[in-house]
Amino acid sequence: MLADTDLDSQSSGKAIAAMKSDVSDYRVAQKVVHWLMAILIMLDLYIAQKFGGVMEDWDRFESRTDHASVGTIVTILFIIRIYLRWKHGAPPLPATMPRWQKWAAHFGHWGLYILIGCLIASGILSAINANSVIEPFGLFVLADGKGSEAGFLLFRQFHELVTDAIIALIGIHILAALYHLIFTSDRSTQRMLRFWSSAEK
Repeated sequence: MLADTDLDSQSSGKAIAAMKSDVSDYRVAQKVVHWLMAILIMLDLYIAQKFGGVMEDWDRFESRTDHASVGTIVTILFIIRIYLRWKHGAPPLPATMPRWQKWAAHFGHWGLYILIGCLIASGILSAINANSVIEPFGLFVLADGKGSEAGFLLFRQFHELVTDAIIALIGIHILAALYHLIFTSDRSTQRMLRFWSSAEK
């Protein structure tokens, strides 16, 4: 019985791996999450740029809450995106794509994942150490306003560094997508644009 169970588990694992390797397009859910995250991250970056200027305390405190509220949605979507990637995988890169471009695509993809994770973590740690109460959407208390100033400055500095890095990588990602959309015929960009075409059965 135990041997049969092991064989069934191995067969199931191979079947899942085979299904992922046969994916020819992203699932509609993956595309929706991708574009929602893109829009919300750009919105949150716009909100965050206000912190670099002179602000009244009330404006700064309200902006922190707005920033954290959007960040909360991004965090939830990021978790969903990781789950969908684990469950459904991703379509293989075009066979005609040069090896260095495939390497760069994988580096950029996982680089974005790592940076978004660092952005979320450092944002939460910065908020926890802020000197104001932060309640995303008024639903829960993320910070009680009694944090450490030294901790806030440390995590905020790291948060800003990660923000600069992710802006640069997003820029490269957009340029690469436009290059494949306009100058090549490998349809790698179209797979994320065509919501009516999906691998769903």
